[in-house]
Amino acid sequence: MPQKLIPQTTVYRLSLYLRELERLEKEKRYYISSRELGKLTLISEAQIRRDLSYFGKFGETRLGYPRKVLIKNLRQILGIDNRVWKIALIGAGNLGKALLSYRGFRERGFFIKVIFDADPEKIGKNLKGIRIENIENLIPISRKEKLDMAIIAVPAEEAQKVALEVKKAGIKAILNFAPRRLNLPAGIIVKNVDLSMELENISFHLKRLKCI
Repeated sequence: MPQKLIPQTTVYRLSLYLRELERLEKEKRYYISSRELGKLTLISEAQIRRDLSYFGKFGETRLGYPRKVLIKNLRQILGIDNRVWKIALIGAGNLGKALLSYRGFRERGFFIKVIFDADPEKIGKNLKGIRIENIENLIPISRKEKLDMAIIAVPAEEAQKVALEVKKAGIKAILNFAPRRLNLPAGIIVKNVDLSMELENISFHLKRLKCI
């Protein structure tokens, strides 16, 4: 049976719902309504019900959603329910170091297991207790460690070459921080995070706001 097509925006909102539900952890309420969740997330209750309906029926009529049960289900849907995802960080520059220091990855089950770089002065050194390996050994090390994902934090001109090596290594998912789009065949998941484009988007709206 083919899998149901889930809009990408829905997946992002599921993460948002989960964050807000987890922030209510200290509250003793058993249920939360779509209206209450909507106020916390600034998303309409109709949209919340529509998003959750892709994955089954979670609420109870006139009562709302059992909060802890919904948290458990959202974690399962997002693949962070007691599972460890092993990640390769490719690029040990300033951005790579910042990503390695982000505590939120480990808290959600994402563990950077190996770091790769091409700079001879960095290879063999440790960052946060993780050895920096030669990028030339990406394929054998990735296969040995059975890595699930790769974070690419290399200069734009190197990103495409690195991404192809990641695919050869059998890694099926890439989070790309390099400021260029990657051209890869089907069968590999790629998410692009271009920080300068995000700032340009904000500056566009800020300029329009100042012109009003």
